[in-house]
Amino acid sequence: MLMSKLIASGLIFAVTYGLIFTEKVHRTIAAVAGAVCMIVVGQALGFYSWEEAISAIDFNTLALLLGMMIIVGLIGRTGFFQYLAVHAARSTRGRPWALFAALSVLAGLVSTMLDNVTTMVMIAPVTFSVSEILEIDPTPLVLGEVLFSNFGGTATLVGDPPNILIGSAASLSFMDFLVYLAPIVIITSLLCLFLLRFIFRRELSRSPKNVETLAKLEPRKALTEPRQFKVMLAVLFFVIGLYFVHDRLGFEPGLVALLGAALALLALRPRMEEALAAVEWEVLLFFAGLFVVIQGVEASGLLEWLMTPVKGLIGRGEFFAALTMLWIGALLSSLGGSVPVTMALIPVVQTLIKLGGFGTSLWWGLALGVGLGANGTLIGGAANVLSASLLARTHGSIAFKDWFRQCTPVAVVSWVLASFFLWLFMATGLIH
Repeated sequence: MLMSKLIASGLIFAVTYGLIFTEKVHRTIAAVAGAVCMIVVGQALGFYSWEEAISAIDFNTLALLLGMMIIVGLIGRTGFFQYLAVHAARSTRGRPWALFAALSVLAGLVSTMLDNVTTMVMIAPVTFSVSEILEIDPTPLVLGEVLFSNFGGTATLVGDPPNILIGSAASLSFMDFLVYLAPIVIITSLLCLFLLRFIFRRELSRSPKNVETLAKLEPRKALTEPRQFKVMLAVLFFVIGLYFVHDRLGFEPGLVALLGAALALLALRPRMEEALAAVEWEVLLFFAGLFVVIQGVEASGLLEWLMTPVKGLIGRGEFFAALTMLWIGALLSSLGGSVPVTMALIPVVQTLIKLGGFGTSLWWGLALGVGLGANGTLIGGAANVLSASLLARTHGSIAFKDWFRQCTPVAVVSWVLASFFLWLFMATGLIH
């Protein structure tokens, strides 16, 4: 009976993840179908019940995603991000390298609070407009933005879904991410900025035209809803402020996000279909389905069986285990699935910490790996694919080989730098 449980849960897990990675069907369909199969088979074989499946769903993660989606949707309608992008572009006076750096850093900063796809949807159109005015190639600008949006998303608890999952599983606060993870990401990304300058040295050395036209752009014209902008800015600052102290107040991050969303809805009272239009329900279902699948694997005993060879990492020390999590997470996430990879590796990290008596360094290694791994390939993150699609519509396509030649070296360098700084922080006691 034990072997039938292991085989059944392993088969469901393998098929579910196989469908997700190969994109034979929509990832949400794969996750929900896998969850249903896991429950049915689990009940039939006596290792997984309906009640266990329901309790497996992390509602803190889902609440955080839902609340931030509503907040982001309401902010996005105001034109705030376009306002910031126009400001950043004007401040560079049309100099290509300065423009590249300003827009890249802006994308990184915005992505610390918003998802990467939303960041690119808001900033890329402004980038195209500015590049047309200056008559320069927008491709390096957009690639810099998407790379830095992935950097920025790695730095905070709410910047990227994998961090939300890790924070919830490890009970790490918003401040924990700012103190222990953000410094590594900031240093790494700034060093990679100079590598990007070298990679795009030809494109960024061309003289721009119509600089005086750029200087005449008025950022305030980008604000389409001034009143809503003021309300949402206040809500955003309120939410950010609560994130800094939520652990002291005993508030889960999900509750903070829902509180901000509720305040915004009460203050603005928009039409509900418009307010909820920004909610990606398929993403929430995808997360819920994977929670059920992963817990089913654990309930069947398969995870414990698979952990036998992994336990060898314990004897090699904490840094080696953390480094392994970083590189496995980075390599697998570069294939296009940071969320499923994170969900699969979280139980592994939990087991290693429990058996090895390790600290939080394994969590930071995993977060760095799955976050920075998105830059590894063109399909490493949704923002990458979206940006390539946006470029293809108006300015020529980005092929897989182009990404591999220009962006993959930056990703690999970031993994190496992150490994070094993780070791440095552990060696000096900053991470323990």
